[in-house]
Amino acid sequence: MANTNESYSGKINRKLRKKQRIVRVAAGLEPADLVLKHATYVNVFSNELCTADIAVAEGLIVGMGTYEGRLTYDMHGKIVLPGLIDAHIHLESSLVSPREFARAVLPHGTTTVITDPHEIANVMGTDGIDYMLQATEGLPVDVRFMLPSCVPATPLDESGAVLDYRAIDSFYEHPRVNGLAEMMNYPGVIAADSMVLEKIVAAQAHHKKIDGHAPGIREKDLAAYVAAGVYSDHECYDMEDALVKLRLGQYIMIREGTAAKNLDALLPLLTPQYYERCMFCCDDRHPNDILEQGHIDHIVRRAIAAGVDPIIAVKVASHNAARYYQLNNRGAISPGYLADFCVVDSLEHFQVEMVFKKGKLWYGDDYCRDMPWPQIDPYLLERARDTFHVRTLEVDDFRDKRQRGIIGLVDGELLTTDCGYATKVDVEQDILKVAVVERHKGTGHIGLGYLHGYGLRNGAVATSISHDSHNIIAVGTNSADMAVAVNRVVENRGGIVVVRDGAILAEVVLEVAGILTEQPVEQLNEALEHAKEVAYSLGINPGIDPFMTLSFLALPVIPTLRITTRGVVDVNTQQYV
Repeated sequence: MANTNESYSGKINRKLRKKQRIVRVAAGLEPADLVLKHATYVNVFSNELCTADIAVAEGLIVGMGTYEGRLTYDMHGKIVLPGLIDAHIHLESSLVSPREFARAVLPHGTTTVITDPHEIANVMGTDGIDYMLQATEGLPVDVRFMLPSCVPATPLDESGAVLDYRAIDSFYEHPRVNGLAEMMNYPGVIAADSMVLEKIVAAQAHHKKIDGHAPGIREKDLAAYVAAGVYSDHECYDMEDALVKLRLGQYIMIREGTAAKNLDALLPLLTPQYYERCMFCCDDRHPNDILEQGHIDHIVRRAIAAGVDPIIAVKVASHNAARYYQLNNRGAISPGYLADFCVVDSLEHFQVEMVFKKGKLWYGDDYCRDMPWPQIDPYLLERARDTFHVRTLEVDDFRDKRQRGIIGLVDGELLTTDCGYATKVDVEQDILKVAVVERHKGTGHIGLGYLHGYGLRNGAVATSISHDSHNIIAVGTNSADMAVAVNRVVENRGGIVVVRDGAILAEVVLEVAGILTEQPVEQLNEALEHAKEVAYSLGINPGIDPFMTLSFLALPVIPTLRITTRGVVDVNTQQYV
């Protein structure tokens, strides 16, 4: 007991010395570590622009006024904002390591993201959560976690693991875990399924948030979902859907990602009446969109261009998410808050010029400092590279003369439509074969169906990015090319393959759990964009992303039709068609 007391006493003394220095610097008795001189900054508390020197010590903002520091930057003519926060993202959607993701988004002003690692957890179980926690440790972008609530997404899925509340419970003690991630199994919640509700109960026992995922549910079903303890939703696709949920107390995450783009439809939320209940998120963001357009800054820029009050846009992009997730030391420029700054040229153009993390300049003059590689347990590294257990497939594995459901794609949306039934491919009518191949446990299961709206005229596309269970999904005009594409994905230990007449025209290798690569983001992006170009040349609908759109077809929680390893399923009824 004595040693414990001494250790605690030592910890208090260390923190005391740090606190004393913070107070002395704030009082002007000692020079600050950093001062942003003549800074015009967004005050999220008074909803106005203020001007002062911003002083930083020990990684914290200590005061605004007139200060001197060991290091100073003149902010004249610039606008200083709190670091931007992505309220909901799956880091795996960037297809690169968390380090490379951070290197890509930091220059866009992002200093904190809230991630749900359910992609890698569906492949590797709790090992996947451990992998991501270790791979994000010490990065200059804070990565906070919401624990996967649905692994697999529903009992209709075949994933690499099945996680109940006991499997994830110990992770709530981790300092970067903030709650339970999107409760996608809303039918299970509404039906009061015990295995679903016990995850919510366990999260609440740890005093954690529970995020939602419930596209289009209404009336008593929605009341049951909210009453269960689900606090947010990022699946709102129009104002009616958003207001129904907001009026019942849910926070609305306005999503603008690669596959789903909801900002335009939800712009009326960004008004004084509603914005306090709103946050920005990307959900899924491919590397090219980050490199070419940006991250949360892109959403803010578009909102301002559409006429949204810039201060409202900034608050939704930073302060609101910090408050919702109880990140009480970020999301504002005020004494005691982390010195996470995003410096832009103006609120009108919103071009990020400098980014500070805990008072350290990480990005400026178009240069981003080199980031450390977090240390990952060798066992987890090896485990992540051995996730495919699939025999070599033949043409006959994809042949089937039975009647199957046709899934209809909708440009720019994750929602699909029911287009009836088919018994064969009809390229002229844009009816293609689609298949999902189980790849985790060697079951040999292959679900078959048909797809309308994809546009492929010749060949096949296959990918192991197949939400959320990440089996292999393939679409093609013929069974032979589909077999070649799937076998190549397995050979590469994951990725994307485009095939025509038996020849591999393009491929992207994703060797980590079949969904990530350790390649530099620029290299991965070059391969991905080449693959997209090849895919579009084969006739794929220009109104969709050929790979991300395909990857969501296997997620049986978004209406209307999806496909799993057992065939086409109606999400609304949870029955196979």
